[in-house]
Amino acid sequence: MKIVAKTITGLEQVLAKEIESLGGINVETINRAVTYEGDLKVLYASNHLLRTALRVMIPIFECRIKDEQDLYDAIYQIPWEEVFHVKQTFATSATVSSTLFTHSQYVALKTKDAIADRFRAKFDDKRPYVNTLNPDIAINVHINYDRLTVSLDSSGQSLHKRDYRVQTLEAPINEVLAAGMILLSEWDLEQPLIDPMCGSGTIPIEACKIKYNIPPQSPNRRYAFQNWGAYDEALWHSVIEEADKKIKPKDTRINIFGYDKQLSAVRYAGINAKEAGVEDAIEFHRMDFFKFPKTSNALIIFNPPYDERIKVDDVYAFYKTIGDKLKTDFLDCQAWVISGNKEALLNLGLRPSKRVQLMNGALPAPYYKYEIYEGTRRKFEKTLAG
Repeated sequence: MKIVAKTITGLEQVLAKEIESLGGINVETINRAVTYEGDLKVLYASNHLLRTALRVMIPIFECRIKDEQDLYDAIYQIPWEEVFHVKQTFATSATVSSTLFTHSQYVALKTKDAIADRFRAKFDDKRPYVNTLNPDIAINVHINYDRLTVSLDSSGQSLHKRDYRVQTLEAPINEVLAAGMILLSEWDLEQPLIDPMCGSGTIPIEACKIKYNIPPQSPNRRYAFQNWGAYDEALWHSVIEEADKKIKPKDTRINIFGYDKQLSAVRYAGINAKEAGVEDAIEFHRMDFFKFPKTSNALIIFNPPYDERIKVDDVYAFYKTIGDKLKTDFLDCQAWVISGNKEALLNLGLRPSKRVQLMNGALPAPYYKYEIYEGTRRKFEKTLAG
């Protein structure tokens, strides 16, 4: 079975490694997605265990089309009555990259019409209802120039919604993006990990789930594949049981920390960590980053405000102050910083040793690694080598 897992720009290689670890074969990265092959068990595990996937799709039909009539005819000929029954609800979505079709909503509407018309023709004018909020069957149409691909969405709700974030502040970071940032950092799980501007705690919580091999999704979550005729409940429960057996016991020594200057942020982060079941493995404290004590040999990962989604009076001066603080009080640390303002990042006054282009929502968000050291770089590298 061919499977397509969608992700965020820049996380394709990270997702590919995750898929390979689950047993996916013939893994290939494409733009904002990874294609692979696997059986039902791999499909179920992909939804439950992939930290950097947004959706897991099953392509069921492909052809070339030249106009809207071709689109309608192609969708109509698919035996939808074998995919779902007339009493189930469905929804259609579309993504379009084509000069032949310019409006994704129109494509989704034509797809819905063709499916409804086929059911009417097969079942004496009866058709399934459309439910755009919580459909039993989610259908996606992708048109790349003249190539039509029709897929079933096995996930339903986007996989970035982990169900633990019950309290949020303004502009919280996407959970998939947070997990990807941690995996990109190649954290060794033992080094102290600090988010000095943690907001509602997403980065520390995702770090904790990674460290202890806790599945990103709740075992009680409902997926779209559970509405399919081929759903194997026993197999699904075996996937959950196998994943639970791999969860590691929590250490007595905590090495994951979140700090924020807002008391409400610290409170919300604690609530969310409790909801995720990791409140005993993270420490959250109220602390202004610019009053942070001297720290060494830690991994710093954070998402500072950048004046697009959270306003800062003078974003360039703000970032310069961040850079000065890192250079002064975080010696022998690695700092990974994501920002939707590339020019502001340049004001840190630090030279990045690695750059990854990510997206935070619709905003391009460079993710830079900085190695903070005292003296020459050669001396720092010699120290790391022992």
